[in-house]
Amino acid sequence: MCFNAVGDGRLCDEADIVEFRDMMTIIRDRIQAMIEDGMSMEQVVEAGPTRDYDGRYGADSGFWTTRQFVETMTGVSIYP
Repeated sequence: MCFNAVGDGRLCDEADIVEFRDMMTIIRDRIQAMIEDGMSMEQVVEAGPTRDYDGRYGADSGFWTTRQFVETMTGVSIYP
């Protein structure tokens, strides 16, 4: 099954959603391990926990950057 929006083409299918979920879990686990090792938020950002996914999902500018995503995930990991 493929989900489409009129005029916009293919959005995603079940495999895309599973891949995205797995990516979020991997990044969360990486960040949590870094926090448990005593790294600061800046150190977590610099360590690049999203590096494997930056090519597809990363952004250095615009509304939502990779840095903002990592900072948000770090905050979520610190305060579950």
